Parts: sequence; structure tokens; C-alpha cells
Amino acid sequence: MQKRILVTGGGGFIGSHLCEKLLNAGNEVLCVDNFFTGAKGNIAHIMNNPYFEVLRHDITFPLYVEVDEIYNLACPASPIHYQLDPVQTVKTAVHGAINMLGLAKRLKIKILQASTSEIYGNPAVHPQPEAYWGSVNPIGIRSCYDEGKRCAETLFFDYHRQHKLRIKVARIFNTYGPRMHLNDGRVVSNFIIQALTGKEITVYGDGTQTRSFCYVDDMIDGLIKLMNSADDFTGPVNLGNPHEISIIDLAEKVLKITKSRSKILHKPLPQDDPVRRCPDITLAKKRLGWLPKTSLEEGLKKTVEYFKKILSGRH
Repeated sequence: MQKRILVTGGGGFIGSHLCEKLLNAGNEVLCVDNFFTGAKGNIAHIMNNPYFEVLRHDITFPLYVEVDEIYNLACPASPIHYQLDPVQTVKTAVHGAINMLGLAKRLKIKILQASTSEIYGNPAVHPQPEAYWGSVNPIGIRSCYDEGKRCAETLFFDYHRQHKLRIKVARIFNTYGPRMHLNDGRVVSNFIIQALTGKEITVYGDGTQTRSFCYVDDMIDGLIKLMNSADDFTGPVNLGNPHEISIIDLAEKVLKITKSRSKILHKPLPQDDPVRRCPDITLAKKRLGWLPKTSLEEGLKKTVEYFKKILSGRH
């Protein structure tokens, strides 16, 4: 059955892939984005689809539309972007959640929140299970995003308890792939662009800090499985790839794939930057039957090809 689905942040990296997948499944999609970090180029190829609609709107203001489901992905997600206007970041996370929850309550529909692994802060538990409450600095330069997302989770569960709203909460770990923002400061896009343009590869700290990287197609699959899961399963549920890699090893991998001669340059570690980050996805496997399928090597090759096209187009 065709559904009308609202995707906030639909012009963004993950949002645009989600819009495309939902359209391909035969749904109508309303993409809402203020294009602060999203880009029309991400959705240009689906603009002519008669079942796709774009609305430029900031979700810190109420929205009155008629839909069957809501995926709430709107919020700057990279440190460079969310620290650019930290007050607006908090407003998007908190006021945006309130407005979307209000819409879902009025329409009596399901709503999915794209939360983040950042709610775990600099974790004292490894890998991070959903039961872990996190270790977050509430007044640091990253807290506009970390605490904004934590507050949004609080709101979702309060609406669920108080108003019996059907909610889904996904804690998204590092995701990469085509349509990543060129200048978002994230490690995968940074390394690839530096390698392709012959610049030094910037590694913060000694590079022994770890991350786990999930290819965007796998992430979209997880989000849709979560939305379509049984109503008694609200989450929060970790979505990410449990394969852990050090930043220095990632740099070496990118250099190998791009055949770049760029040198590695070490810089001081940023404030509140987590030392280890890796999801425990036991719950996602059990309740969603979800497991990432794309290897890091395969995903990086696809991402490198995308950035090669983007860079050649710019020049």
C-alpha cells in the first residue's frame, strides 16, 4: 500500500538516500529541508518523480501537512556544521522534535527519530550497548548536538508514555558514502578529498582512536526495518557497523584505494573528541534481523568514485 511519508532533512546525505529508497518502494515522499547543510544536488535526480515533493522549511517552526509516517532526520550532523550555529543546532534538535512529535500526535501516526551515537559522549563502556547512559560534557563545544539529541530522545519517550505515541528511535553511528558533504569535516570525506587533491592527510592525535563506519545503503536498510518493526519495539536501537578501525589505519586504507602519495600530518586532538566509538548491535540483529553487509573496502571504493566525479565537475 502506498504511504505518504515525510522525511525532514531529506536533502541531506542520509535523508536523500532515504527519500530515494522510499520512492523506489512505491511511496509518496515529502522532503522537508531548510538546506542549511542539505543540498538540492542530492535530490536533483528524483525531482521529476511525480510522487516526490520538496518543501523548504525550518522545523523549528510548526508544520501542518497530512502524512502517514515521519522520519525526523533534520539537524546538522558534523562538528563543523553544528558548531557553526550551536544555538540553532539545539533549537533544531529540541524545537524540531517538539514540532514533529506534535504533528505525529495530531495525525496519530508513527514517527522515527534519527538519534546519534554522540549521546554516548566519550564512552566508559565499550562497545556501547543501548543500556549505557553515556558520558557527555553538558557545556562543551559539542554539547549543542550531543545534549540536543539526548533531549530529543527524552521528548520522544515522554510523548510515548504520556500520549501513547508510536515512536522509533535509532542511534546512528558513523555513516559514509556518496553525497557526503564536501566540506563537512568528517574523517572519511576529509581523508578522501585530501588524498585525491594531493594534500596532507590530517590525523588528529596519534591516530590510535577508533571509529566504526557503516555504508549508507546499510544504514537506510536499518532505518526502514526499524520503522516497519512491531509497535512494541520503540528502541533506542544502535545502527552502525561493529567493525572497529583506528583512524591511522583508515588513512592508510584511503591512501591505498586512491593511490595517493599524500603524507600523513598529525594535529592536536579536538576538545571532547571520543577516543573509542563502536556499536553493540545485538539488539538490531535480534529485533530487526539487521546486519551491515557492505565491507569498508567496498564502501570506500564507491565513495572515492563519487568524490572523483564531484571534484572533476568542480574543475
